[in-house]
Amino acid sequence: MSDYFAPLKDMRFVIDEIAGMESISCLPGFEEATPELVEAVLEQAGILANEVFSPLNQPGDEHGTRLEDGVVKSPPGYADAYRQFVDNGWQSIGKSTAIGGQGLPFLVHSAVAEMWYSSNMSLALCPLLTSGAIEAIEIHATRELQETYLPRMVTGEWSGTMNLTEPQAGTDLAAIRTRAQRDGDHYLIYGQKIFITWGEHEMSDNIVHLVLARLPDAPPGVKGISLFLVPKFLLNADGSKGERNDLRVVSVESKLGIHSSPTCVMSYGDGDGAIGYLVGEEHSGLACMFTMMNNARLEVGMQGVAISERACQKAALFARERVQGIARGHGERSTIIHHPDVRRMLMQMRAITEAGRALAYYASAQTDLAHHADSESERDSHQRRVDLIIPIVKGWCTEMAQEVAYTGVQVHGGMGFIEETGAAQYMRDARILTIYEGTSGIQALDLMGRKMLRDKGQAMSELIDELKGLESELAAADLATLEQRFAAALDALEDATRYYLQNAAADPDLGSAVGFEYLMLAGNVVCAWLMGRSAIAAQKRLDTGSSDSFYVHKISTAIYFAEHVLPRAQAQALMVKAGSASIMGIDADVF
Repeated sequence: MSDYFAPLKDMRFVIDEIAGMESISCLPGFEEATPELVEAVLEQAGILANEVFSPLNQPGDEHGTRLEDGVVKSPPGYADAYRQFVDNGWQSIGKSTAIGGQGLPFLVHSAVAEMWYSSNMSLALCPLLTSGAIEAIEIHATRELQETYLPRMVTGEWSGTMNLTEPQAGTDLAAIRTRAQRDGDHYLIYGQKIFITWGEHEMSDNIVHLVLARLPDAPPGVKGISLFLVPKFLLNADGSKGERNDLRVVSVESKLGIHSSPTCVMSYGDGDGAIGYLVGEEHSGLACMFTMMNNARLEVGMQGVAISERACQKAALFARERVQGIARGHGERSTIIHHPDVRRMLMQMRAITEAGRALAYYASAQTDLAHHADSESERDSHQRRVDLIIPIVKGWCTEMAQEVAYTGVQVHGGMGFIEETGAAQYMRDARILTIYEGTSGIQALDLMGRKMLRDKGQAMSELIDELKGLESELAAADLATLEQRFAAALDALEDATRYYLQNAAADPDLGSAVGFEYLMLAGNVVCAWLMGRSAIAAQKRLDTGSSDSFYVHKISTAIYFAEHVLPRAQAQALMVKAGSASIMGIDADVF
């Protein structure tokens, strides 16, 4: 029996009130995304998540994956669950109809993906990597490669991976050594890649690896990287599966978490060379890679929300059942949910999770607008917002997921330390989220450098200007506590932004040194903005006669966020303005 249930009511609320589904469904190509269709999609996704994915989560964690005779064996039930996922068309939900997808908004895909990640993050990582590979091929590959590989990747019959990291080259892609050799109409690939999620498995009929490598005449550094499509199985002239390519899995890592997701060491070209096909132009692999990476970073932020939701549900269920002590107003031993400190922890978990959901869905809606808005100027404006907010979504949602999962263990007390309860798995699974697809420090560098300095703060200035409009709306809705707390936090963000832009040139270490605090500051303020909008929308529902307690609770959660999470923003602004001096004040060899 599953202990996870999709939070459909809050998901629907955020989709409609925060992400603006009504406006998204009016965009060209999304006319069929009616409220009725979206409702049906969410409900069916919830059924698969609750009844198929979730029951496999804890057993899969206990079983893990095994490498047997060069093949990775997934935990029992995983292959069947993946087949149900494929047969019901879930891989294609957010893909363009031009490549065989269902053409639904990315916003809808994000809501559905939250359920996959929450119910079984390890299993859901397989279609996540496939989605990133699909996008890179769709945008950068030749028409021939698209027509050959995309149809069966879009259905999920074939899965995909990203092969970036090498033993000596983690974030520093300039150091990769995997080499490519021209060989007629294709290339031969030689080298080793590590940390390849679902790099080998038996669940799909073929695996399409996207591999970064260097040509012999490549310029040094990241400008000399090319991207290649390297299939597990080569194809015959009629498109059927042919012989095995010269690639293999060397080993499967033993990890802290996500035990049922194989993290593979892959070897290419141990024999005559693995046959690969160029994606994009030679030496343009970095640009192609970022197409995959941006997709993945937004999805990983969504994973942070999803694992937080799962931890919330588990902790609340335990707190309602665990009898311990006598709470005030109770004449006998009571369940721990009546103790104020436990309520504090549950509210902290709930507020962070709901704020993260609002942030991730908002970013997904901006992605839809960036691709489908009517005018070029509108699309450019939304794309600036997407570019700015993706590192915030990835960084804030995954960092805060650590707090939520950690607190979930604490709610369980000693039982949280026992694997049988399941709370520890969420903490272990969540730990990878701040690391893969670019660490939180990398997200901060991206925000401070590529996003802030490149446009001299234009995109952030546009965002801050929009955020300022919330103050008068909160006042009009008689939400004074939210108004006061938000105004102070927004002033802190504006002050920290001004400081950074004015001092970055004089202090070359500034962005790297204080970028993490600035990212978390921005995340806290943007989330407060979205929670404030949620409270206003909920108040309107109550004012027009709704008696649904959901709206009362939504306002309470927004107020809690403003009172207990948002005050961090002012401290974070002080840390940004402290600069880099004390951070860099001790010589490296002292450590």
